[in-house]
Amino acid sequence: MNPYILSILLFGLGLGTMTTFASSHWLLAWMGLEINTLAIIPLMAQHHHPRAVEAATKYFLTQAAAAAMLLFASTTNAWLTGQWDIQQMTHPLPITMITLALALKVGLAPLHAWLPEVLQGLDLSTGLILSTWQKLAPFSLLLQMQTSNPTMLILLGLTSTLVGGWGGLNQTQLRKILAYSSIAHLGWMILVMQFSPSLSLLALMTYFIMTFSAFLVFKLNKATNINSLASSWAKMPVITSLTPLILLSLGGLPPLTGFLPKWLILQELAKQALPLTATLAALTALLSLYFYLRLCYAMTLTMSPNNLVGTAPWRLPSFQLTLPLATTTTMTILLLPLAPAATTLMTI
Repeated sequence: MNPYILSILLFGLGLGTMTTFASSHWLLAWMGLEINTLAIIPLMAQHHHPRAVEAATKYFLTQAAAAAMLLFASTTNAWLTGQWDIQQMTHPLPITMITLALALKVGLAPLHAWLPEVLQGLDLSTGLILSTWQKLAPFSLLLQMQTSNPTMLILLGLTSTLVGGWGGLNQTQLRKILAYSSIAHLGWMILVMQFSPSLSLLALMTYFIMTFSAFLVFKLNKATNINSLASSWAKMPVITSLTPLILLSLGGLPPLTGFLPKWLILQELAKQALPLTATLAALTALLSLYFYLRLCYAMTLTMSPNNLVGTAPWRLPSFQLTLPLATTTTMTILLLPLAPAATTLMTI
């Protein structure tokens, strides 16, 4: 893609998100979300592959439906209460509609079906933008709203952690596995959002760091399915030995960074007298852990060529920058000792 066009599109992505961040009026927030959607669609369809065009079309239709629902709900709120302010939502009907519209925008279960299909049709760079940056604007709106129905958010969160774990079990495509991983992590954030918004933000930032590492490793390997991971030992032994730690961090195992948000979220749920919710969330995390362990097994304990008939890939030098990968990998593995500082910052 022409670098000038690429820079304009990336500027559009940033502008849309920042507009939504800065807005207190529903129309301005909706406008930011629309700019965001329109800026990423050319990035999705840039390879002119039928799968990429299909993914871009599916993404456009779901985002347009969610944006229309959000606009309708905010208009209904103005009609019922006379308020356009995001933080002045009082009527339960528009609150429920807007929550569901934003859940569709980020891909929370049961409104998640578009996310694995869209991510599967994209290259890993655009998939990384979709899995990280595109979550920011709708998430900021969810954080600003005063929810009058806590049960709905808890149900959305538990369904997402369950579907995110269950859906990824039978997958062999890495992008679909990362999509279900995204759904499960978003479920954890939604679970605790009404009780501790700062903890929800901490979980989002941690998820960004871990997902960034995972996508960059697969991009460096040029891997799109589990079987192609088996040849990574011969190409990049050091990164291959660190990748299981990144994946186990995504699964939330101590003493890695991914354990920090899950630990604090379970603690917060127990404080709010929701032990059953905490237990169910912890059990659904085991489902996600299984498919991360599958990826670890494929990378570290399977030698290439494996039992499938296939040609070995050429070991061409990669020109990808490794500094971002080194930085995010270090953060993915070693940030757990900062837990006391994180909890202190959240209580200020």
